[in-house]
Order: sequence, then structure tokens, then C-alpha cells
Amino acid sequence: MNLNRVGKIDGMIPIKNAIISVADKTGLEDLVKGLLALCPEITVFSTGGSFAAIEKFLGPRDSGLHLRSVSDYTGQPEMQGGLVKTLDFRIYLGLLSETRNPDHKADLERTGAVPFDLVVVNLYPFSEAVSSSEASLEDARTHIDIGGPCMLRAAAKNFLRVAAVCDPADYRELLTELGENSGRIDISTRYRFSRKVFRHTAEYDAAIADYFACKDVDTLMSTYERI
Repeated sequence: MNLNRVGKIDGMIPIKNAIISVADKTGLEDLVKGLLALCPEITVFSTGGSFAAIEKFLGPRDSGLHLRSVSDYTGQPEMQGGLVKTLDFRIYLGLLSETRNPDHKADLERTGAVPFDLVVVNLYPFSEAVSSSEASLEDARTHIDIGGPCMLRAAAKNFLRVAAVCDPADYRELLTELGENSGRIDISTRYRFSRKVFRHTAEYDAAIADYFACKDVDTLMSTYERI
């Protein structure tokens, strides 16, 4: 297998294209408005409830200039129930492509994809959803996030070029650094964020595994009508 290797990286990365898709919308308005103030050329790509919330607090003018739905970008509507929103080749090409790789650049041009510089994602609250003694298997299944962990892992893997933020508590640090560096973010911060992402997704998957490990299949299946 011919694995991709990188030799040269950019210490500072300007934020021009961001994906924002959050279950926990704490601090979302301050974050987005801060990004627009510090990175005036930014385009925010968003999904579902996050898109609706951003569109509402930005208003028609700024939404028209800076906000784009992921469905509009990918050319595919969201699957009913929000089951598929971001699992798309152009999304991951934009997350995993390398700055100085001519083949990656050719792929971006061929598909009309954009390189994403920032991913702000937090996940469906699985642990909270199953914490009640009355929580059902469907409560658990519904709150297993698929696209969110995939985007976070892709962005964190490519910390050489992409900043991945999974915790609203880090929004202030992100905006402070962008303010101090003319809308750019340093490799050391991107690396620190990536480590937090990998820990977060590992703990998220562990919570899911632990839930199912403690459940008897017959008990779980008794909640369904078999046909």
C-alpha cells in the first residue's frame, strides 16, 4: 500500500472554510460571529439544526455571504431523520487533502471541492440519552453519532492543516488565537485540539461499547415487534 507521507507543513493556517455541526449549541452564536469578525472571507458550511440556528442569528445579509448548507455543497439532501448528512467524498477530500500535494490539488479541482481549515463538531449526547433506567434500545441507537466522529477524526488526523474543535469550552481559545494572529491558527494549537478529539471520540465509542456489553440481547429485542 502506498501510504501518503507529508514532508512540509504550514505553521500558520488562515481560516477560510469551516464546517460547523453541533448537537450542543452552547456558545455557537458567539463563536460564529467571532469567526466572521476575525476571518472576513470565511464560509461556514453547516447542517440541520446548526444551519437553522446560524441562519437565524446571522440574518439574511451575513447568511447569504458566509453560510452554506452542506446539502447544497454536496448536492445531496439529508437522509430522513438526519441519518446521513456529511458522509460525502467532497467533504473528506476537503478534510484530508494536503497543501502541497499536486494529486490532492488535482482532486480538489476535478470535483470542485474546497479545503476545509476548521471543523467544529460535538456529538449526539449518547451517555445522557441512556442514563435513565427507562432508556430504550431505540434511545441508544438514535443517539449513536456516525458523521460527527468521522469528521472529527479526519480533521484531527490532518492537524497539519486543519483545526478540529469538539468542546465548546475551547471556542474562546480558538477566537483569541485567531485574533492575535490575523485570522490564522498555529500548528501547536491544531495539534493540541487533535489530541483532545482523539480522546473524546475514544471515550464516546467506549461508552457505546459499555452500554451494549451490559445488555442481554433478548431483553433488548423485546422492545420491538417482530414481523
